Amino acid sequence: MPVLLLMAMATPASSELLIRITEGVDSAIPLAVVPFSKTGNMPGGDDVSDIVRDDLTMSGEFKPLSPERMLSLPSRSDDVYYRDWRLLGQRFLLVGELSQQGDRIQARYELFDVNGERRLLGETATATAGDMRGLAHHISDKVYEALTGEKGAFSTKLAYVTLETGGGKRIYKLQVSDVDGKRARVRLESDEPILSPTWSPDGKSLAYVSFETGRPAIYTHELSSGKRTRVASFPGLNSAPDWSPDGKSLLVTLSKDGNAEIYKMDLASKSLKRLTNHWSIDTEGSWDADGRGLLFTSDRSGGPQIYHKETENAEPRRLTFDSSYNARPRFSPDGKHIYYVHQRQGAFHIARMNIETGNETVLTRTGLDESPSVAPNGRMVIYSTQQNGESVLTVMSAEGGANYVLPSASGDVREPAWSPFMQ
Repeated sequence: MPVLLLMAMATPASSELLIRITEGVDSAIPLAVVPFSKTGNMPGGDDVSDIVRDDLTMSGEFKPLSPERMLSLPSRSDDVYYRDWRLLGQRFLLVGELSQQGDRIQARYELFDVNGERRLLGETATATAGDMRGLAHHISDKVYEALTGEKGAFSTKLAYVTLETGGGKRIYKLQVSDVDGKRARVRLESDEPILSPTWSPDGKSLAYVSFETGRPAIYTHELSSGKRTRVASFPGLNSAPDWSPDGKSLLVTLSKDGNAEIYKMDLASKSLKRLTNHWSIDTEGSWDADGRGLLFTSDRSGGPQIYHKETENAEPRRLTFDSSYNARPRFSPDGKHIYYVHQRQGAFHIARMNIETGNETVLTRTGLDESPSVAPNGRMVIYSTQQNGESVLTVMSAEGGANYVLPSASGDVREPAWSPFMQ
């Protein structure tokens, strides 16, 4: 008898993801995040400057200086001596102060160009004492945007599935956490598989596949209330949901007509429009960045390959040729690249293709990589891989190179989905 536990108010996960940086990049920019000074009765636990330092490291684009190597610990512009930081080889410097303002914590922070000896950013932000991590991620986003010109994605969320085994039982948990794996919350728990979580464009809901009735069905799940709606439970296969950019429909894979095909489901009316029609297996539909067309995986050429329909009614065009297996495609937010699982010499890697030129780059070197998901700013990719016999999540820069591993303290972690910017 399947056991299903719905966490309407979101209970804490039994274990958060751990964080381990396994590989950096030589081109990472030196940046010093000075420990923020503190006045008043600061809450214990999370340290804002440590979180900012970890966030910027995770991006693969910055190489923060260890506080142990710092010659001074300024907290205001008047205390900054640029010569000290040039001696340490730093290009940028972040300083700040934390103070108590009633029932809130205020952070005043400044970012400096060391070589230009000028201030690039000076702002104040506040948060409740219980949301120090949210405050730190906000600062990271602002610093990242000031230095790259791109919006930071550290305040977004991850959804993923963990599998824990023991005592002859298998427990699947759908969880949502910060992008660094912290503050994980269980949203659904079952002894039957949970697959393919995908975010609504407003970041307020998830869609996923659950086997809780003994066969696959697709659900939508409102995170604030815990309300779930079963939207597809046809005979046969119900799989691979992907939310449209306007939030009004899902791409789904159904075999209700005898063969696995891609359909567009209107969420208001539950009406279906069939988008593929072939004797082969068509699956893993994914919307274009603008929602006009779609990518999908098909074996119509003899093995899994990626196809593109520029509009819903267009003829499919094959994109991948350099391998007998290419699957699970996802567009970058700007629509210029796709990320997908690519098999080479018996191993499964994450690859990227320039959609205009067709140039392909294999980004990973581990042997069993799957489920790529792109950050909403297009600068990072998260995927699942194998490490020491268990599934872990790895974040890398969108061009490859830097790895930031988020393994679970117990069990496997898989099926990652990066949220949009939270509204």
